[in-house]
Amino acid sequence: MTNDNYTGVTTGTIATACSLAALDVLLDSEDIVCVKVETPKKTLDIIIDDCKKLSNFKAQASAHKNPYNDPDVTVNLEIIATVELIEKSVEESNIIITGGEGVGKITKPGLQIPVGDYAINPVPRRMIVKNLQDKVPEGKVAKVTISIPEGKEIARKTMNPKLGIVGGISVLGTTGIARSMSSDAYKNSMVTQIDVALASGIDDLIFVPGNIGEKLALKKLNVSKENIIQTGNFVGFMFEEAEKRGICNFTYFGHMGKLIKVAGGIFDTKHAVADGRREIMVTHAALCGADKQTLQRLYDSKTTDDMMDILNETNISFEVSNSIASAIHERCLQRFDLDLNVILVDMEGNYLNNNFKR
Repeated sequence: MTNDNYTGVTTGTIATACSLAALDVLLDSEDIVCVKVETPKKTLDIIIDDCKKLSNFKAQASAHKNPYNDPDVTVNLEIIATVELIEKSVEESNIIITGGEGVGKITKPGLQIPVGDYAINPVPRRMIVKNLQDKVPEGKVAKVTISIPEGKEIARKTMNPKLGIVGGISVLGTTGIARSMSSDAYKNSMVTQIDVALASGIDDLIFVPGNIGEKLALKKLNVSKENIIQTGNFVGFMFEEAEKRGICNFTYFGHMGKLIKVAGGIFDTKHAVADGRREIMVTHAALCGADKQTLQRLYDSKTTDDMMDILNETNISFEVSNSIASAIHERCLQRFDLDLNVILVDMEGNYLNNNFKR
């Protein structure tokens, strides 16, 4: 297993371990408690929860991902591999990998797996092949079926429905080792949204901070879920990836409390990284002519919604919001080759600025 609380193992590693254990029990009938899995990074010892023969040619093993310091929805989730030895046809690979209950199927282009196939990503597939292929008896094929009984329910908490992966979760991993949500692996999973949209021919993209922004965009704009890209806190990263893919015009839509940070050059909007909301608001209010008493009230406010109430009292809310939207536009032009259409809203979806196109 991994050596610290900040890393765990991927679903791909667990799926590989279960596949290996099931094949081992078929070949020598011994009880399997732990297997060594070779990952792209290193060899890991993975504990197997249960392993049994179902017949002389079929076996099944299960295991789970141990908790680590990350809100990973797949932690403690049971993953099952069923391995069946069948006769080999001419020039056929000696490993066949497919999905079972709780593993999603691909329905949209733009992902690493073709439409119609199970969402078992390339690295987990290669790991299964690498760890099993030398053990498969000559003249036989090991048919590996990965199942995740709770996968369909868990998938609702993931981006899979948005990405067109239906019926379950994905079997993921690029190194075999899982790291916290701030890692490159998590950020790269966010980029998949852009690739799916481009592959589907969608060019009217709406970037939003998260679920609330998506719901408000669907309510206010004439778009579907396929048009919407969530950035999470990684605004700069997602904008950079959009630019790399030739996207230079899109709408940046969301609650003032998130988007205002970008006006101050903050492109990682996680609160623990940087805030600056009141300072940015006070600056733009001052530029728009607010008096000292108003500026002090803004500075003493706890939320941007409270700040907007104060600006409404002084009849400069649109002017200040327009100034902030322009600053977001300018900041992005300075850092990227992006010409953004910025739309700021409150929690009800009411427009706070009016210098946008729609």
